[in-house]
Amino acid sequence: MLRIAVPNKGSLAEIAADMLLEAGYVGRRDPRALNAIDSRNDVEFFYLRPRDIATYVGSGALDVGITGRDLLLDSGSSASEIASLDFGDSTFRFAGPAGRFSDLADLAGVRVATSYPGLVGDFLKAQGVTAELVRLDGAVESAVKLGVADAVADVVSTGSTLRAQGLEIFGPVILDSTAVLISADADRPGIGTLQRRLQGVLVARQYVLVDYDLPVGLVDAASAITPGLESPTVSPLRDSDWVAVRVMIARTDTNHVMDDLYALGARAILVSTIHAARL
Repeated sequence: MLRIAVPNKGSLAEIAADMLLEAGYVGRRDPRALNAIDSRNDVEFFYLRPRDIATYVGSGALDVGITGRDLLLDSGSSASEIASLDFGDSTFRFAGPAGRFSDLADLAGVRVATSYPGLVGDFLKAQGVTAELVRLDGAVESAVKLGVADAVADVVSTGSTLRAQGLEIFGPVILDSTAVLISADADRPGIGTLQRRLQGVLVARQYVLVDYDLPVGLVDAASAITPGLESPTVSPLRDSDWVAVRVMIARTDTNHVMDDLYALGARAILVSTIHAARL
């Protein structure tokens, strides 16, 4: 039975649970349950703090898990990223009092507050900068004002929270993080199936199916607009002057593609949602 670690709370938990459900797995019905068995798929889910998942998976106690790339790198776990799941995106940056820091080298010898000392420490070491790391579990942006640190390293979205504390971003991006699938043994039976199913969910969310009718002489021009993943499916119609075309396109391009196809001469343009896929 494949043992899968799943976030039990936080920004990753709900989306991870939804993805697994769309991928055909049955999770816990009681939100307080610590584990759940899906006998049909021969898996058992364990619901853990996102920060602990890399440790459990890296130790071999669990076979595979969903967590953040930032948490994996910060943990120092022997588990490895085997697939990106494209949700829970975050960016890590340095910030300090306005005008005090302009370059990464300015951090040499100063105190840097962070909730990710492993991640930040490895980054600074790779850049040849030695700083004193102050570990905090939250409210990192307050560390400078309260005198605990001289600078911070934290997740940044708009930067408004940092600016409210009189801080400005400087230096390079530490990490662009996202949710990832991790394992210490990617060849473990069952992991390949899990990975393909989750990838199918991602494809279904990112693409749609487009069907349209088109004069035969316009197939090449239409294929330039909708090339598909490999090639469009073109089928004859009763009227030999027309064909039916089916193709996958990026969901974000839907209306632009429909406009272009209609202007070309396509008609009966229909868009369908994809519920699952294997590519």
